[in-house]
Amino acid sequence: MKKLLILVAILLVSSGSYALDTAKPFRLKDYNNKERSLSDYNGAKFVVVMFIATRCPVSNAYNERMVQLQNDYAKKGVVFLGINSNKEESVDEIRKHAKEHNFKFPVLKDVENVVADQFGASVTPEIYVLNPEHKVLYHGRIDDSRRENEVTSNDLRTALDELLSGKNISNNVTKAFGCTIKRIDKK
Repeated sequence: MKKLLILVAILLVSSGSYALDTAKPFRLKDYNNKERSLSDYNGAKFVVVMFIATRCPVSNAYNERMVQLQNDYAKKGVVFLGINSNKEESVDEIRKHAKEHNFKFPVLKDVENVVADQFGASVTPEIYVLNPEHKVLYHGRIDDSRRENEVTSNDLRTALDELLSGKNISNNVTKAFGCTIKRIDKK
C-alpha cells in the first residue's frame, strides 16, 4: 500500500497537477517594507502570483516578459504580484533587481517560505492565477521556453485571455521549470 501511495504521488507531481485549490490569505512586506495582503487585491478580476528570483537565470530570462504581461493585462483588471522566497536573496537585492528591470508590480519577500510552502511552489518562475475568491485557476509556467525566440506556447497569456473572455481555461496546468526555491531549514 505504501508503494502505491508513493507511486500515486510521483504520478501527480510528474503530471503537473497541483493540490492547492484555494490560496489562503497571506500578508508579506514588499521591498519598501510596505505590508501587503492578498485581500488588498480583492477588486481585481484575477491575481497572478509569480514566484520569482533575483539570481536565477531562468527567472531572469522572463523579466521583460513579466513586465510586458503586467503592462498588457493591468488595464484589463489583472493584478500581478511577485514573491521572492529564496532565503539568500535579501530585500535590498530584490529592490535593486525590481528597479533595474522596471517591475511595476510589487515584489514581496517571503522570508520563511510560508507562502511558497502554502502554494507548493518549487521553482522560479512559477505562476498561479487566482480568481477573486482566491481559487487557483491556472498553475504552471509563463510559456514553454526560457529563450523568447523559441516560444511555441504562451500558456499564461492564453489562460488570461480565455478567462477574460469568459471561457474555461483550455490548459489550466502546465509544467513550471526553473531554479529551485532555496528554502530556509525548518527543523
